[in-house]
Amino acid sequence: MQSIQYIDTPKKLDQLCRKIQQEKWLALDTEFLREKTYYPKFCLLQIATLEWVACVDPLVLPSLEMLFEVLDSDDIVKVLHSCQQDFEIFYHLTGKILEPVFDTQLAAPVLGIQDNPGYAMLVSTYLNINLDKAHTRTDWSIRPLSDEQLKYAAEDVIYLAKIYQIMVQKLAQMGRSDWLKEDFDKLSQPDLYDIPVQNAWLKIRGKNKLTGKQLSVLQHLAEWREKTAKRENKPRGWLLKDDLLVDIARLQPTTMPDFFKVRNMNMRTAKQHGRQLCDLIKQAQDQAPIKLHENGKPAKKTPQQEAVIDVLGAIVRVRADQNFLSPSILATRKDIEKLLFDDPSCTLLKGWRYEMAGKELLQMLHGIASLKIAEGRIAVEQKGTSE
Repeated sequence: MQSIQYIDTPKKLDQLCRKIQQEKWLALDTEFLREKTYYPKFCLLQIATLEWVACVDPLVLPSLEMLFEVLDSDDIVKVLHSCQQDFEIFYHLTGKILEPVFDTQLAAPVLGIQDNPGYAMLVSTYLNINLDKAHTRTDWSIRPLSDEQLKYAAEDVIYLAKIYQIMVQKLAQMGRSDWLKEDFDKLSQPDLYDIPVQNAWLKIRGKNKLTGKQLSVLQHLAEWREKTAKRENKPRGWLLKDDLLVDIARLQPTTMPDFFKVRNMNMRTAKQHGRQLCDLIKQAQDQAPIKLHENGKPAKKTPQQEAVIDVLGAIVRVRADQNFLSPSILATRKDIEKLLFDDPSCTLLKGWRYEMAGKELLQMLHGIASLKIAEGRIAVEQKGTSE
């Protein structure tokens, strides 16, 4: 294992930044805490190549500005596994999203591994190493960090660097080096890391069962909760849990006595914000809700439309199997629905997915091709030809 550089002074950080400028790619990972806050508390940044590894301590350094300026270079590929939470930290610190990026969790299914694999699984699959879980629940905000903690943190990026090299080589061998560009480009969307408060309700389970005033109330309450959680830097659930938001939306209490009667009510929130929330509910009752289908969800599908989606899904499964892919990496049912409803954001209309399946599915929807079963196998037949 390489010697771990612990970066805890501006001089060491300056030396590290000079070293980073010479690299074409870097493996990155973070350690953070979030149990008691809305925003993640950034505790450690690990950086590695095949030759060196460093742990940067943001809790003792006066500033990381020079480091992020160097990392912001378009000439350096940032390699991460499931980068969204790491990028959220960077985005809130700098207002920028690091590009270009290579996410090993997104790359794995293109190489024939299951969807959304955990990091430990990739380490085991590619390196035949079982990760040490001794410090999984460690408090990374406590200083000083022990040698064992630094070793544990550094190993994540040491292994990540090795996995990246293996993946790049395999993608090239399979002719799939360009397949992931659009998936990686999507990671640069700011909405992934800072949800617009007016859209906070979209992530709440149970919203589909609400209509009219109930849905309007939920939308207003979710927006209030998001704003308040950000302002007070508290987890959303500490204010009002999702299921409680749905219950309030159904019951619509507009007086304090009624508000306190809601089952499992958070009494601290009720006492501190109850009157404001009652007024908010009254306001929401007088406003039309944002309809679900206006946020990308189509109206209820007919049995015929469901059947068409099933047929198209069968073709997706066949093409995925032929190319040693998990079907969901090629297209999910939601992707197929978008294709059926002419949604331009459908991934099947772009890049390798279009060439592998999207083009063929469109031909079927337009009557240019049809499905047949020959010798127990599904095939697509073009007009005037046979497959």
